[in-house]
Amino acid sequence: MLYVVYGFCFGMLIPYMARRFAKFMPATLAYALYRLVKPTRNVTKAKRAENPRYGKLMRRYLMRSLGWGILAAALSYLVVNKFGPMYVWWHLAFVWILLLLTEIDNRMQLLPDILTVPLLLIGFAYAAFTGAWVVPAESAFGAGLGYLVPAIASLPFVFKRPDAFGGGDIKLLAALGAWLGFERLMYVILAACVIFVVTVVLYRRKRDGAFGPSLAAAAILVAFYFF
Repeated sequence: MLYVVYGFCFGMLIPYMARRFAKFMPATLAYALYRLVKPTRNVTKAKRAENPRYGKLMRRYLMRSLGWGILAAALSYLVVNKFGPMYVWWHLAFVWILLLLTEIDNRMQLLPDILTVPLLLIGFAYAAFTGAWVVPAESAFGAGLGYLVPAIASLPFVFKRPDAFGGGDIKLLAALGAWLGFERLMYVILAACVIFVVTVVLYRRKRDGAFGPSLAAAAILVAFYFF
């Protein structure tokens, strides 16, 4: 299936794009796109040949790219099979941007505005032009409360843990609210908390970590379940 091939190609590029973002963030959208196409070269071929670790790092990098390619291809297949071909590019954009945000947040502990804001705008446009998941009013309501509720809920933790719930997480929740509506956004938050506890607290034995990957995984699960 052609969309599976597209998904695989996009997934293979996810580690590369996340690595590029890590080098020049924060940045404007125009500068980010420019640096993705024309990256800066900090390491010469001679220095790479002299470094014995470079080959090992490249193998790990390629294996990570392959893993993301397989995951993105599988999700692309499920998207087409679940939602049909009519609005397929909308749905693929939703899933692919969340996958890229997952890798960036894992790498940088940052959810850049140049991805969360377009995800929000695409969500509004999807509701306005298709109304397939939510109607425009529900999309706007979900985005607004998706921003306000976590911002208010995080106020008690500001003095002890200023970075407990970052602005990127709040903007991502607003974007997810635009796509899914406020009611389903509550399921996303609940599922994300469970995923975070299982993957970070229990599996990695850490008390804190990036929350964006849990939100992305929960959003995809909720979308597949409810629509």
